[in-house]
Amino acid sequence: MKTTRFGDLEVLHEAPAGDARPTPLLFIHGAYVAAWCWAEHFLPWFAGQGWSSYALSLSGHGGSRRREHLDSFSIDRYVDDVVAVVERLPAPPVLIGHSMGGLVVQKYLERHDAPAVVLLSSVPPQGLMGSAVGLMFKKPHLLGDLNNIMNGTDVDVESLREALFHQPIDDARLQRYYRLCQPESHRAIWDMTMFNLPNPSLMHRPPMLILGASDDHLIPPDQVHMTAATYGQQAEIIDGLGHGMMLEDDWERVARPIADWLRERAL
Repeated sequence: MKTTRFGDLEVLHEAPAGDARPTPLLFIHGAYVAAWCWAEHFLPWFAGQGWSSYALSLSGHGGSRRREHLDSFSIDRYVDDVVAVVERLPAPPVLIGHSMGGLVVQKYLERHDAPAVVLLSSVPPQGLMGSAVGLMFKKPHLLGDLNNIMNGTDVDVESLREALFHQPIDDARLQRYYRLCQPESHRAIWDMTMFNLPNPSLMHRPPMLILGASDDHLIPPDQVHMTAATYGQQAEIIDGLGHGMMLEDDWERVARPIADWLRERAL
């Protein structure tokens, strides 16, 4: 796997061994993480299926620019990051966004088109309020810990297990992911809550695949179905996985439907 820089942005790239399929893939991560979450499984697997696969770290995340200014970064800044990477790729990519990254993809479509998009446990166009209220009643301790992570305060590693995973995960791997996690921009969280939500009437409407996870505590299935209904789509909910679906042991049950869907569209 190659780590490159597109200006001040960290971009991970996995190239196929042979000829690449015509349309590259660009993966956009969610809050509290960076491009590394795609490097574990998805980038090498999709490259092995023939797609040139890229993942960027949004501003203030991973090895990208200005971590010290993280709280000043808005969702619009994250959209600008996606634009900057797309413009340097060999062809317009399929955009695959997880959680916050899914909302960034929706905002991107207000200004730009794409060959196709995939939304994985995406923040819905109605924003985070529904998810936050659900957590407040069902798992208030987890909502508090997410706020602490956003502020850069250490939390119990078990909170990460509860937030991201439904399947068992060994302690060593969980600790490694915990060390890689980071705070999130307060401004971006407020944007996703109420101040800068997607406007479906302004959006381009490329082919769209919407997936969720049955045991996702952060973006539960009802929120995924709400996203799908907004765009006139049917969501697919994958059984037995949590929010961190690309890091679960059964991550391939997410990757394969995406690959099949892309092949059906000759992408």
